[in-house]
Amino acid sequence: MFAVCTPEEVGISSESIKKYIGLLEENRLSTHNVIIARGNKICFEKYWAPFHKDFLHRIYSCTKSFVSLAIGFLEQEGKLSLDDPIGMYFSEEVKNQKDENLKNQTIRHMLMMSTAKPIRFWFPAKPKDRVQFYFENDRPESRPSGSIFQYDSTGSFVLGALVERLTGKPFIDYLREKCLDEIGFSKEAYCLRCPGGHSWGDSALLCTARDFLTAARFVLNGGSWNGKQYLNREYITAATSKQIDTNNWMTTDHDSYGYGYQFWRTQKNSFFFSGMGCQLAVCVPEKDLILIYNGDNQGVDYSYKLIMDSFFKIIVDNIKDAPLPQNFALQKELEEESAGLKLATAIGKENSPWVEKICGKTFSLGENPMGIKTLRLEFEGKKGKMHYTNAQGDKTLEFGMCENVFGLFPEEGYSAEVGTVYAPGNYYKCAASGAWVSSNQLFIKVQIIDIYFGNLNIMLGFKDNGVGIYMKKNAEDFLKEYDGYAGGTMV
Repeated sequence: MFAVCTPEEVGISSESIKKYIGLLEENRLSTHNVIIARGNKICFEKYWAPFHKDFLHRIYSCTKSFVSLAIGFLEQEGKLSLDDPIGMYFSEEVKNQKDENLKNQTIRHMLMMSTAKPIRFWFPAKPKDRVQFYFENDRPESRPSGSIFQYDSTGSFVLGALVERLTGKPFIDYLREKCLDEIGFSKEAYCLRCPGGHSWGDSALLCTARDFLTAARFVLNGGSWNGKQYLNREYITAATSKQIDTNNWMTTDHDSYGYGYQFWRTQKNSFFFSGMGCQLAVCVPEKDLILIYNGDNQGVDYSYKLIMDSFFKIIVDNIKDAPLPQNFALQKELEEESAGLKLATAIGKENSPWVEKICGKTFSLGENPMGIKTLRLEFEGKKGKMHYTNAQGDKTLEFGMCENVFGLFPEEGYSAEVGTVYAPGNYYKCAASGAWVSSNQLFIKVQIIDIYFGNLNIMLGFKDNGVGIYMKKNAEDFLKEYDGYAGGTMV
């Protein structure tokens, strides 16, 4: 499917890739994998341990782009028109909706993120049926669909539900039949579900990085593979072209170049799949070039801009149309430096004089939003443990000092295969590391690395016999018990 080559063979300097990866690392991004491919050749592919080529990585809102492809196939088969009002396919769900704008918004306008009403958040509501929840939107504000851009994730979910209603199968299974199986998409890829039974089509496809590359290549090929046209080029062209303006603030950013049909536009006449935490497939048609980036940089505001702007400045702007002379020395340097890439950790010192003062001591905490009553730290060698008691009972979080310890995050019951639904006995896999960032301040970095991604930053500051605590979570619908400030006194 894809050949592997040196960067120089496709007109890219190994030095440029070395500089690009170095910049990601210097900025402490939590990167999971990077693939750079030109044409059908991969010139760089690396995974930050413990991630690997067979890992099924959740690509969050990049799932929307797959739903768009499914809609395109349905249009091609004559099973719908993009200008059909969505209400004609959900007559039962929409019957009590009084807003004519919502009932009459078209499939095309939904693809463009140009729906009729402001968004209604489903996570806190925890509806029994997310499709019904969408059509029960009772917010008073309304506008004609197609008039303005507003990111409407649940609208994309409803488009996925539409695919499933018309085909009688999960949208990813429909796509498998239409193209994915034949172009080499892995059999193991799957999508989580939402309350009501539909696939979580706006956020929850899990696939390998190579799968992601394959889908991006298919789109960059205009819907063809090995000379066979699967999806008509007209739909692909429209989907990846600017259909509506996204630059509401008149600024220049990675996502201010317009929006197509569940695809973003960006600089240099390029387009990209985009998902929360920096799930990215950046396609540069004029250079026949693709960047695949997966990571979890939730809460890092500059991450998207850094990843994409640097890619264009360092790689795209310096690419050549003809092969470059082989540079074996630089290729060896790039390989050696990238061979040992590991998931980001807390950065600081491994030890502090405070370790002896607080090790094994219990702190009683005052009232706090996390509901944590007591806290105790233990240190042994390059590992630590944070023992605490919250509403679920006694918990222990293990962490390494300036290195990750892999285990299970101690909070039980976060969602599993169905979003927002409590899952008894379920614990997320995590990586946890700690570091002394000053003599009396211990920072603990927790990264959830499961079918859900999220991160938790914990700062513990010690003074005399007291402790100050700040916890900040960056996660979609979990870790809510770990957000806020607390203070306590050594018992």
